Amino acid sequence: MEKIAVIGGGSWATAIVKILSENKSQVHWWMRNKNDVQHLVNYKHNPRYLSGVQFDLNYVKPNSDIQAVVAAADWVVLAVPAAFVQEAVAELPEDALQGKVIVSAIKGMIPEENILITDYVEQRFNVPNTHQLIIAGPCHAEEVALEKQSYLTIGSHDISTAERFCELLRNRYVKANPLDDLDGIEYCAVMKNIIALACGIARGLNYGDNFQAVLVSNAMFEIERFLDAIMPMHRALSGSAYLGDLLVTSYSQFSRNRTFGNMIGHGYSVKSAQVEMNMVAEGYYAVKSIYELNKTLKVDMPITNAVYLILYEKISPGVEFEILKEKLK
Repeated sequence: MEKIAVIGGGSWATAIVKILSENKSQVHWWMRNKNDVQHLVNYKHNPRYLSGVQFDLNYVKPNSDIQAVVAAADWVVLAVPAAFVQEAVAELPEDALQGKVIVSAIKGMIPEENILITDYVEQRFNVPNTHQLIIAGPCHAEEVALEKQSYLTIGSHDISTAERFCELLRNRYVKANPLDDLDGIEYCAVMKNIIALACGIARGLNYGDNFQAVLVSNAMFEIERFLDAIMPMHRALSGSAYLGDLLVTSYSQFSRNRTFGNMIGHGYSVKSAQVEMNMVAEGYYAVKSIYELNKTLKVDMPITNAVYLILYEKISPGVEFEILKEKLK
């Protein structure tokens, strides 16, 4: 029986625990809130997210002690919002992750430091990127809960390790495949949230499907230019880990980034949208990181720039999109 730690109590963490535990892995599940842990022990479901999913406690071991959870596992899945990663792992000693495979299920970057999660893990815990994986692909937690057919890509510099983790995920409604592009997949996962924000803003401003199709197609070129500048290698960006993830995040009713953007387009302030959603839209933090990185790279990124100006410089969404639509082709 594989022993896997899952760090996080949100919807995506809950979906991952569902997949792994139903495949008979032993999952040590860290949730910060002790009341949520006790609720899970008593009633066998997460009280806050995907509460319809029932867990078999023979395979799921909830715990609010992160050191104990990590110590019990050979694999560690990070599934908290990027903005809270540092806080979540603050109690872990520097050598806590030695000898383990770290799997990032986070589609964001460390704010202010502007680095990927895998880079942060390498710096903070001295875990080389050859011992790290990234989960990507069009796979909303809500559809996993409903057992809708889903596809995951596991990015890694070590295909054999990625394949081992794929085997732990595969079931009748989840297909998983390895891909040797850890960095490109991770950057693309960050950037697709920015594009989803733009799509939401466009919808809030009453732009239609025609405009959104142009917005997304232009976004693929924007992502390609950025990846070529920061981490050049040949990539088939039409694959599900890239284009597929972008499409589902840009169009799905379950996309919190699209929802957040839609609220901004309708005139909500950033603060009011965050309070009403009560969930983290990774794109809000990601756009600042990418914008800051691009000050050096100087890649042509009109969509990213527009979202940044709206969210951080308080430029009117309507005014900024009037400018943006002239730059799209």
